[in-house]
Amino acid sequence: MSRTSRKPPTRLYALGALSALLLWTTAAAHATPSPQAPAPAQAPTPVTHCAPGGTLRGAHGQYADIALCVTHTGATMTVMAAATCRRDLTGTRPVCRTSGTWTAHRDGSPTAEPTSSGTLAGRADYPGPGAYRISAAVHVRSTTPGIDLRGQARGTLTLTEAAPPPTHRVEVTGGTLKPGTSTTLTYTVSRVSDHGDGSARLGLIGEEATGIRVVSSDTRCVNPLPGRYPSTTRSMYALDCALTDLQPGRPATVTVRATLKATCSTLVSKLGYWTPKGQQTTGGMLTGPTVTCKNG
Repeated sequence: MSRTSRKPPTRLYALGALSALLLWTTAAAHATPSPQAPAPAQAPTPVTHCAPGGTLRGAHGQYADIALCVTHTGATMTVMAAATCRRDLTGTRPVCRTSGTWTAHRDGSPTAEPTSSGTLAGRADYPGPGAYRISAAVHVRSTTPGIDLRGQARGTLTLTEAAPPPTHRVEVTGGTLKPGTSTTLTYTVSRVSDHGDGSARLGLIGEEATGIRVVSSDTRCVNPLPGRYPSTTRSMYALDCALTDLQPGRPATVTVRATLKATCSTLVSKLGYWTPKGQQTTGGMLTGPTVTCKNG
């Protein structure tokens, strides 16, 4: 006797598939969407502007043509003076190195104070777009003996890139420093951008020659250790604080104590921070407030 197998009707298959589809659709409609993570920050692209800065001349026919250049990368910029050197008597063009300092004045600024200043090839805060008159005290030396020139280089540069929105903010309360006294200062560090992470390093630096001491009982802070091992001598005029839990809406506070001897000293603050993008790492350095000093 043969056994006949019977398949379920096709209609039952269709109804089952339709029920599964309706169940999935209903669950998806009521599911809570996952919050979208902010897109990773794009690494800023360096942009360089250059202008002629003049010529420095020596007593024996040496001269150096100077070009003033500003490289802007995100929230910071670097001012450089490039020198093309010559010796008139030999016609050779030795390789030259430059060093010095610079100041920048924005055209139309209501004050005579520099808009920005710094050391050549060092990093400074980018002040935003505008036309800037740049003056540099330049020292030019050739890598082989023969050229050693000093003088002023001047040029006007127009910077067009907009200043990026801030990612961090540093504030301080506690007042002015006074010689012969100790002052308690409270620094508040805020992360005001969704890009990056919670890591940053707050640095406080006094004027070493005055004998200022900057200390904190906060375990995140240490005085720098500059010497080679086994040296244990620390730089008491400076303080480094490693912050690891900065979040938008959750600032970090650090309390420090600055003690002055008989001479005044200011106390500057800097904040270094990371903005990771995958396995690439970018970041910046923010100039924070300066605590001033007053005699008497």
